[in-house]
Amino acid sequence: MPTPGPRRVPGPDDPLRIAYLCYRGKPHVGGQGVYTRHLTRALVELGHQVEVLGGQPYPLLDERVPLTKLPSLDIFNDTYPGRFPAYWEFKDWTDVVEVLQFSAGTFSEPLAFSLRAWRELKDRAGEFDLVHDNQCLGYGILGVAEHLPTVVTLHHPITVDRRLEIEHAPNWRKRVSVGRWYSFVKMQARVARRMPRIVVVSENSIKDIHQDMGVALDRMRLVPVGVDPELFRPLPHVARVPGRLITTASADVTLKGLAYLLEALAKLRTERDVTMTVIGRPKPGGRSAETIERLGLADAVTFVSGVSDERIVELYAEAELAVVPSLYEGFSLPAVEAMATGTALVATTGGALVEVTGRDGDTVLSCPPGDADALAATIRRGLDDASLRARVGDAGRVRVVERWTWRHTAVQTVEQYREVLALPRPAGRGRP
Repeated sequence: MPTPGPRRVPGPDDPLRIAYLCYRGKPHVGGQGVYTRHLTRALVELGHQVEVLGGQPYPLLDERVPLTKLPSLDIFNDTYPGRFPAYWEFKDWTDVVEVLQFSAGTFSEPLAFSLRAWRELKDRAGEFDLVHDNQCLGYGILGVAEHLPTVVTLHHPITVDRRLEIEHAPNWRKRVSVGRWYSFVKMQARVARRMPRIVVVSENSIKDIHQDMGVALDRMRLVPVGVDPELFRPLPHVARVPGRLITTASADVTLKGLAYLLEALAKLRTERDVTMTVIGRPKPGGRSAETIERLGLADAVTFVSGVSDERIVELYAEAELAVVPSLYEGFSLPAVEAMATGTALVATTGGALVEVTGRDGDTVLSCPPGDADALAATIRRGLDDASLRARVGDAGRVRVVERWTWRHTAVQTVEQYREVLALPRPAGRGRP
């Protein structure tokens, strides 16, 4: 591969041509999908050109944002997660890499996707001004960065997920398995340390990424995520259902704290009629399904997935309290979306949540993470005081609207793009 020639140098007011990488982008798989959908739309609305290069499950995008699909073997699909592909499904060497990693017990998507993205972009470098990688950080991103200036969003260090999963593993065999699964985190740390700019969504995450992954502080910049306050808004015509709670569970993992919320719900059910809507889909045989069965909560918990944003807003309007029970959050989109609807929020103090939600009793009802008794007591406090719910809900919306919108996020992200474009650019061979 020859050394890339001179690249276009956009002026300070020129629209940018952005290749946006998203290895796992459908909204139901977590906040990365929501971030992708809304940030790319906001960038287009600012006048920039954005093309998303995505892997399965493919992102849901604004009609103005084209999607280039980089198909994987889709090993972790919704229907048969963890399946082993048949030999006739192999298309090229990146599929071999994906299967070898999977066979070794490692989460294989980040490395395989990054190699597919490098292969796609090395011959298309002249079509873009820069690349924005949404927390893939596979070794292929090093090759991408030699062809095009690259900015990375790192929502939080996955080292936290690994640590919590190991701590909550039931036995040593499971701990070994979890450690092997999360071995891709070492790769992400090595790649992150070599990136010219890491966009991080909270001060807490900046601290943890520096501590856990060794990324230099002067390479990180704070750009919080946002919410659409015109979409996520109060619906005064919708009646709230007494005793109704709502939470979001984008993944059935320890980090999200759903098990503690289910235990708190069971405690509250001994004294009052309480129900809960969970935005997300249950994992068959997962820990949440087991906890619901063990605590006898099948008639009290309803999972909702695949619905429109408008329906999600209605679900918030029907609830008396929204709950974010996470043990750790790098930011928490569910928290700001709930607050934007004017629904009073109960949240733990895990990770960046205090930074996002504000002070207890003002804009949130807070409690320590990993404590079902404290969570039940805080929910009880909110359910018993209608005036407190109204005051916290109203103040929460004001806090969000003043601080976090997707337009703010896009404007600040573009500032980081232009800073990186202004950096000296050494010639490279484009080899990861």
